[in-house]
Amino acid sequence: MDTRDRILDAAVQVMRTRGFARCTTKEIAKAAGLSEPMIYKHFASKSALFLAVLHERLPSFGPLARELAEAPGDQPVRDRLVAVARAAIALYLEAFPMSASMFAEPGLLAAHREEITALGAGPHRPVAAVADYLRAEQRGGRVAARADCAAAAGLLLGACFQYAFLRCFEQRRPDQAEIDAYAAAVTDTLIAPLAGLPSRLCVSRFGGAAVFVP
Repeated sequence: MDTRDRILDAAVQVMRTRGFARCTTKEIAKAAGLSEPMIYKHFASKSALFLAVLHERLPSFGPLARELAEAPGDQPVRDRLVAVARAAIALYLEAFPMSASMFAEPGLLAAHREEITALGAGPHRPVAAVADYLRAEQRGGRVAARADCAAAAGLLLGACFQYAFLRCFEQRRPDQAEIDAYAAAVTDTLIAPLAGLPSRLCVSRFGGAAVFVP
């Protein structure tokens, strides 16, 4: 294993147990069996290291976002959105325990936000990718012309984030079958409005979440 991989593996271990805000590069270096300066030979900052952990060690949304941009229309919209929901839940379940502590320290959060913005990253990117995908499907006539694509993307990923947050709060890791069922249910909430169909409101068994059924 090369040095960079050792650093990433150690960062995952330390960030999972201490959170991004509370961990230090010194602790990560110790866990990797390296000197702290060695970390900065590979990563410009702790924020850059955190982004590398998100992209290289956690379930990644990036490949799916690129696929959405490159090939709209080659699969049913529902299938695409179910895949998005599954990927988002997997990412949030892993990332939330690492990043939550950051919000307790406004100065650190501001500095981290500025740095990841400069790197062209940020939590808004998945929402923008899904909204852009829906707009492409809208131009192809597969999403209703009056549908609000930005709102639909926000609702889908917001529901996935809330689901992951509640599971983390419960300190319970859902199995894949439960994740798949929720991803399908929350997607079906959006399908009728996106298709321009009338809907009726019912209550899902997933924590009382509202689900629209055509």
